[in-house]
Amino acid sequence: MNLLASIRIFTRVAACLNFAEAAKQLGISNSVVTRSLATLEEHLGVRLVNRTTRRVSLTDTGRLYRERCIELLRQLDAMDECIAFAAEQPPRSLRIAASSLYATTDLPEVLASYRALEPRIRFELTVFDTMNDVVANEFDVCFSSERRLRDSSLVCRPLAQTRDIIVASPHYLARCPAPRTPADLALHGVLVASDAPSRYWEFRDAHGTQRIVVDPIMNVQSPQVVKRAVQAGLGIARLSRSFVRDELANGSLLELLDDSPLCGDERTVWLLYSGQRHMAIALRSFVDFVVEHYRQRPAVSKLKNDLCVDNTPQQTSNTELLSARIL
Repeated sequence: MNLLASIRIFTRVAACLNFAEAAKQLGISNSVVTRSLATLEEHLGVRLVNRTTRRVSLTDTGRLYRERCIELLRQLDAMDECIAFAAEQPPRSLRIAASSLYATTDLPEVLASYRALEPRIRFELTVFDTMNDVVANEFDVCFSSERRLRDSSLVCRPLAQTRDIIVASPHYLARCPAPRTPADLALHGVLVASDAPSRYWEFRDAHGTQRIVVDPIMNVQSPQVVKRAVQAGLGIARLSRSFVRDELANGSLLELLDDSPLCGDERTVWLLYSGQRHMAIALRSFVDFVVEHYRQRPAVSKLKNDLCVDNTPQQTSNTELLSARIL
């Protein structure tokens, strides 16, 4: 019996809860998966998996054993990677997930700078529009630009903050005069990204707070699509300043209502990763680099209303967040 192979097969079955899918992902036959799991259960003297014709589920013992197996496999991966670094062999790729806002702004610079220090590293990048599009075990590290971070079992480190602004293209403003007050937005076509408030926007000025009902002519999940539509002259949108910094600089987009800033306009760039006890060397190195990159960011590189924040691991009201002591 190859105990390590059986443990790897069991861990994949426990993740998929489907023998055929586990076999497919591992590139082996269904019979090998079934025989390996049965041999492992016989070796341990316990049942790990409940099998019926309709579903597969873990027993209580199986769930406990899976946690220990995952920890063991992480330690083994870290050991292998340590030897790979020492022998100057290529390390495994880093699986990175990034919001489209971040992937089209800071991420290329961060990756280029890190690879200049670690030329043997490779990246597998997944770009998403909302956090609902990604699963925690499908990435090693995640960059997310959120107004409010949802509950998470991941370590959450804030890197920087930016603010939302109202923008339109010169082409659109040539047809429709720019709004002078927030109330004038009712006379314009408004485009909304799904991560922006879609029912109303609140503005603050010398007279207090003003709530404006928004009736969008287009509501789409991708901020990238919204930005392109605004550039094409379709309407006015609320987007992150850092996301449109190049367009503001070249004049293809113009900021509107800058004397009536939005309420709740702050966005935080978060670095998310698992807080397992035995973190892979490449992942630890990358996390440390990213945090230091933002900590040392020159003040001259910060745009108006772009803020640096303390990038220590966060203790928030989210009860599932891991505590900073594991770092």
